[in-house]
Order: sequence, then structure tokens, then C-alpha cells
Amino acid sequence: MTLVEDFCPVPDIARTDMDAAVESARAAVGLPVGARVVAAMSGGVDSTVVAALLHKAGYDVVGVTLQLYDHGAALKKKGACCAGQDIHDARLAADMIGIPHYVLDYESRFKDAVIDQFADSYLKGQTPVPCIRCNQTVKFRDLLDVARDLGAEAMATGHYVRRAVAGNRSQMRKAIDHSRDQSYFLFATTQDQLDYLRFPLADLEKPQVRGVAAELGLKIAAKPDSQDICFVPSGDYRTLIDRLRPQGREAGEIVHMDGRVLGRHAGITDYTIGQRRGLNVAVGEPLFVTRLEPETRRVIVGPREALLTASLTLEETNWLGDEATITEAAEANIPVLARVRSTRQPSPARLALIDGDICVVFNEGEEGVAPGQACALYDPTDPERILGGGFIRDTNAVVI
Repeated sequence: MTLVEDFCPVPDIARTDMDAAVESARAAVGLPVGARVVAAMSGGVDSTVVAALLHKAGYDVVGVTLQLYDHGAALKKKGACCAGQDIHDARLAADMIGIPHYVLDYESRFKDAVIDQFADSYLKGQTPVPCIRCNQTVKFRDLLDVARDLGAEAMATGHYVRRAVAGNRSQMRKAIDHSRDQSYFLFATTQDQLDYLRFPLADLEKPQVRGVAAELGLKIAAKPDSQDICFVPSGDYRTLIDRLRPQGREAGEIVHMDGRVLGRHAGITDYTIGQRRGLNVAVGEPLFVTRLEPETRRVIVGPREALLTASLTLEETNWLGDEATITEAAEANIPVLARVRSTRQPSPARLALIDGDICVVFNEGEEGVAPGQACALYDPTDPERILGGGFIRDTNAVVI
């Protein structure tokens, strides 16, 4: 089946001022026309439009696609990325645009850095965010090295985020389309990486991006966006974890935080902090998972108010703020806006250095914070700017 048959543009896609879109992309790159730019092409509409706009803007564009996994089911699943059909789409799009295109087999690196880490996190009772790990390792570390080896002066991606330069430092800021903002997933981007990266879609909203694709005749204009976890085609991540880490299927107790044993479970990897459904215990009040104890295989449950978090400790931190390091910022107890989930608004908090650890102390209790998740930090005086963040190592509950 051809690309045209799979993804025909629909008639009602909004058209976009092409000259304005090209100029916006050229401004985002900020390099002389003719400079070589590597376009990271996943096979989706966003990255394809980036490659096409940069080519139209006069840059020497080289498309690069990473093959990250190739489970059989992923070949047919709409909404996946970096495998099967998507690689085929990227290759055909590059040919249509008229740019060279390379496919790099990164399956082994992706397995080590993302999939195995994902499974290990659940085994430890954590809630991982694999998209951040992928950006942090394979895409923004390994692929940047490839771009430099190809002689590129920059690498462009289809992420909805903005890069701005203030003085001699690059800043990461939210894109104009806040509904598509991906800054939470990119908090781990280092200053060196940000200096090299470009985000040409920062000033476009998603309907405009699809309009550009339709205007350019790209056959992926109506292609569905990638969804869920890309390497779990069925959406059932627990089946993957059971296969990779079968020891997570060891049974244990479900225990109320007051000490009562309420029942048993079939494996700690079935549970995440804040979960209510599927507990299979009844005590006359709604119960939520408040803590996981992988060492004892116990799932601790309690009332909703027990989910409130007063503070958290960060590890694997990254800093893009004006202070030299995040440690200096924590020593100064600077105010921040802390975002603990991509779907949640940032909450007022402050950075603090407690017993040598980088901590985030919330002004008010934050609900459902889980170890393993990311905490992205924004500037309260300039909420569009991301200051960095880290992965949540542990939390301290609000005293009830």
C-alpha cells in the first residue's frame, strides 16, 4: 500500500501563509541560507514539515530517521513512531522534498537506554516517563553526535518548544501553541544541546502545521499524531514489563496506611501512585495507592488526602536558569513553578538545598506525585521559560 493511499490529506485542512511559515522557520534556525541543518524525521507530520520548510527556506537539509524498535504489531499501528510504516513515510517524504535521507539502526541503544530503564523503574515501584529518557539519551545525545559528524551547523526537530537567545545563553521557552507544548518532556536538554538545536514549529499551531503539509503536497498532512508509549503498540505496557521483568509478578499484600492488611495483589508492577481502580479491596471509603514498597512487595493504600506531597527530592537534575548551577539556585531558595505531570499546570514552590539534596518545596500540597516521574521547573516571573528540572527520587507527604 502506498503512502498516498494510507494518508490522503483531507479537504478541510486549514491553509497557512507559506511565506510566513518559511520566514518563521528561517528565524528559528538563525543561520545563513545554505548552512547545513540535519532534520530529525520521525515519519510524522511535524518533523516532515520541519524538513520541508527548511529546504524551502534555502538550507542544505539532511534528513535522519532513527529506527528505535520494530515489534511486528507496530508496523500496522497508527500513532506509533520510529518503526515500520513511519520509517517508510519519512523516506518517501524526504524523496518528495528532495533531500538526502539516512535511516540509522538504534534499536540496541534504545532498548538499553529507554525500554530496559522503563521496565526497571516499574520494578522499583516508580512511574517512569520514557519519552523524556528517549529525548535525553538517544535523540538529543546520540543523534546530535551524528548531526555534527555530518557537518551540520544545527539539528532541527518537530518539537513544540521555543529556543531563544538572551545574552550569551540559550533559553528554552514554551511554544505559541500551549496545547501542544512539549517543554515538560525536554527539561533534560542541556545548555550545550540547546545551543545546537532548533525548533522551527515554535510559532505555529498544529492546524497550521497540517495546513503547511497540505500546501506543500505532503501526503502525511492528515496522518494521526503519535500517541501513548511508542514501543508498546498494544497500549498494554504491563505485558511488556511482565516479559522483560517477570519477577515483578511476585504476589504481596495490600496494606492500609494504618497497618491493616486488606488483601493481596498479583504483582507490584500493576500499581502506580495515585491509582484507585483495580485495587479489589473494599473498606467503605475510596482508597488510593499512596506508596509502593518493592522490597517487601507491599502496596500501601489510604485516603485521597494522603496523596498530598509537601516536598520532593530531585536526582539527575538539569539547569537552564541564570544561576551557574541548580545547586546555587537551591542554596538561594529561589521561587519556581514546579510541574510534576505533563497534563498538570505548574504549582508555586521553591528550590531548597536540604542535607545536600536538591529539593522542591511546594507552597501548598501537590497531589499524586510519584518517584520516577519528572519535575520540570519554570520561572515564576516569566512562566514561558523553563529553568530545568530533574527526576523525582522520593517525596515527603503533607502531615494529615
